[in-house]
Amino acid sequence: MIEGPYPTRMLRAAFALATAICVGAAAAEKPAAEAPAKLLALHAATLSSEMAGRIDAIATRVGDHFRKGDVLVTFDCALPKAQLTHAQAALTEAARTYEIDRRAAAQKTNGQLELDIPATEVLKAKADLAAAETLVSRCSIAAPFAGVTVDQKIRAFEYATPGQALLDVLDDHALEVELTAPSRWLSRLRPGTAFQLAIDETGKTYPGKVVRLGGRVDGASQSVRVFGEVTAEAPELMPGMSGKAILSPP
Repeated sequence: MIEGPYPTRMLRAAFALATAICVGAAAAEKPAAEAPAKLLALHAATLSSEMAGRIDAIATRVGDHFRKGDVLVTFDCALPKAQLTHAQAALTEAARTYEIDRRAAAQKTNGQLELDIPATEVLKAKADLAAAETLVSRCSIAAPFAGVTVDQKIRAFEYATPGQALLDVLDDHALEVELTAPSRWLSRLRPGTAFQLAIDETGKTYPGKVVRLGGRVDGASQSVRVFGEVTAEAPELMPGMSGKAILSPP
């Protein structure tokens, strides 16, 4: 049993000190900062026609995966191929004519002047051949990267015009995180800053880090775009998923 005034005073002082410490610690605690976030594909493209012609085949459908270099769209190319054959024959003829004239000119003192015309014909034939090869190269569209088809805007046997959109494709493995953060966070955000990414669609949280900051502050919303990446293996993540990025208080 504790007797006397001094022990009681000591107990009261210790209790007051402990209370002050707890209150101070609670006041010092700051809530984690949150910002809206979404997943984007690093590589995405709308594949368009470079020529006018009928579509012979489309080798992919929405949801189909492909490898880089796979031919996704093929055009009816009978005319361009015929033009290529004609250009190859014209170059062969021009080259043979030039060679015959060159041998004949070698026997004359002014023979070099007589070679100007056949030499020009060879150059013209080479240019025509290059143009025909370029046209034939547009008869098919290859995948610029490995990925998945997300939209098909035309079907086989339909006619396409130059510049017409045909397929939307993206790389569903190379993803980045876009945060819309308050501009007042700029003092604490830098490449390498860690955050947690909570995704609504999966109900899971993933570790991530900041990769780069946007180049300007939106004056209307006083926000800045911040780009990051998920630092853990997460094959279930897809472009378009959204959630929030959670940063620990400074």
